[in-house]
Amino acid sequence: MTAPSSVSAPDGLPVVRLKPKANAQAIRRGFPWIYANELVTDRRTKALAAGSLAVLQDDKRQPMGIVGVNPKSKIIARMLDPRVTVRIDQEWFEARLARALALRVQLFDAPYYRLVHAEADGLPGVVIDRFGDLCVVQPNAAWAERLLEPLTAALKAVTQVKTVIKNAGGRTRGLEGLNDRSEVLCGSAPDGPVQVPMNGAIYLADVTGGQKTGLFFDQRPNHAFAAGLSRGARVLDVFSHVGGFSLAALAAGAEHALAVDASQPALDLATGGAAAMQVGARFDTRQGDAFDVLTALGADGAKFDVVICDPPAFAPSRPALEAGLRAYERIARLATPLVAENGILGLCSCSHAADLSAFRGASLRGIGRAGRRAALIHTGFAGPDHPQLPQLAESGYLKSLFFRV
Repeated sequence: MTAPSSVSAPDGLPVVRLKPKANAQAIRRGFPWIYANELVTDRRTKALAAGSLAVLQDDKRQPMGIVGVNPKSKIIARMLDPRVTVRIDQEWFEARLARALALRVQLFDAPYYRLVHAEADGLPGVVIDRFGDLCVVQPNAAWAERLLEPLTAALKAVTQVKTVIKNAGGRTRGLEGLNDRSEVLCGSAPDGPVQVPMNGAIYLADVTGGQKTGLFFDQRPNHAFAAGLSRGARVLDVFSHVGGFSLAALAAGAEHALAVDASQPALDLATGGAAAMQVGARFDTRQGDAFDVLTALGADGAKFDVVICDPPAFAPSRPALEAGLRAYERIARLATPLVAENGILGLCSCSHAADLSAFRGASLRGIGRAGRRAALIHTGFAGPDHPQLPQLAESGYLKSLFFRV
């Protein structure tokens, strides 16, 4: 007789079971999430503590793997390992981290990169960015929060970093019912911003109080592409954060760059990066709402050879899609008149809810409403240290479109 769902699996783990309507085949083929309406949520399942490990069974009670369970989340379970007899311990983490590290060592000659990109690196909900001998961890799923100690120990063992900082910011942790308390997990927090060399530029990352982990490594190849078109150019970098596109352009020989952002602390870091590169004389910043600044620059008749707009996610979820696409269209409409004849316009989106086709359509509508014509010369995505899990569309969130106007 097949055991009921209430019995314990190997290693004392509880068992959770899919409903008949759930797509078990998709999960077996690599889709990592189980939604709350796909799982039998009996009294025992509902009573599991957020982050508990369990063995997942299909509706016929056949084992499918070990999952991290969070009854408080719409994503009620995340697949960790299809082997039901494996132990999720420090050794398990070390194997996953060593595999992730091996790829980054192949890709980069300096230890500044995204080390773990969540599901695509076999650690669902976990983001780890590396800054030399320091790592910033975002445990954005309850199972990772619960197992943060062995994860941290494994991270130190595999990378030999001296400091590990937990960043608890971001909306995803809130959706998981997790707190927003960041902390130093081991080592000592740096006294100030960390210098990060990338694309010939020097960026300053605030790894303790900055946005996300302090720097956006995902745009690295798009920074490089734009920089390659910026020699001798006047560059406008809107939603610049710490100077992502503008500092790369200056490193490539841009005549001048103007960085625009709502955050003065981020612009101060950009200014510090320009000073470290000794290009401060060719760099300026302007603090303010990007839509207002673009409007004001247009009214002044300002022109730039390269204009890049890299806004935050205007469509972070499906319900926000239509409003987000309107915002992307408006950005394109306001930015296009600022591009000199035969200049370059770069438009970016990190909204996974807006796929490439929808984002491209919104951008083209904005360019058209500005009365200009443009040829699409390049489509960029996140760098290879942000691998995509083909089964999970959300992992391919970043799109960058470059037009000649």
